[in-house]
Amino acid sequence: MDHLTPDIYSSSAFRERVLERFQSRADVLAAVGGDHILNPHYGEELTSKTFKEAAVLIPIIDRDGEAFVLLTQRTEHLSSHSGQVAFPGGKIDEGESNEQAALREAHEEVGLNPADVEVLGTFGTYFSGSGYSVAPVVGMVRGIPKLNISEDEVADVFEVPLSFLMNDANHIPETREWKNKEITYYTMPYKDENLDPPVERRIWGLTAGIIHMVQERLYGAANI
Repeated sequence: MDHLTPDIYSSSAFRERVLERFQSRADVLAAVGGDHILNPHYGEELTSKTFKEAAVLIPIIDRDGEAFVLLTQRTEHLSSHSGQVAFPGGKIDEGESNEQAALREAHEEVGLNPADVEVLGTFGTYFSGSGYSVAPVVGMVRGIPKLNISEDEVADVFEVPLSFLMNDANHIPETREWKNKEITYYTMPYKDENLDPPVERRIWGLTAGIIHMVQERLYGAANI
């Protein structure tokens, strides 16, 4: 097997790894994840609470062989997860598959053409403390996309190197009080050097939780 070197974060290596994992370890990739992993008191809610079904697209863009992940900054007026960093995504409409919903939402939010995305697979459902059951769909974007941002939903779009997001040293647990309970979540502060002056992108909460789940199942110690 390969070793944990930057080469495994190339676009081609990532694609091969994902396809191989879905073929050989589909049960692991399909396992349930969620905020309850860090917050055991959420456990009972998985059977007693009604979750809103949603899907997100994890778009991988190739830039000279290196893989980058496309992320959005949600606008401040949205009813859920306002102002947060997020993958393109949203609720699953009746009759839609996870993949169809993720591609549709990515097209509506950032103008990503579904025909330009090679869907590699869908990771297991991620249950959020905010009441969503999210299907993370991962796909390779063909070429460099020409985006058309929905200003009503998206305040900004940016890319983060896959090598940064898949390095668990960048997954920092934090705690805060929410609804009179102490909750723990991951945060991944990323300094965006593409801007002048550079801006720190605070990736946290649901999006960071999904990233951590993907990292564990693709690059965790047992998988190297």
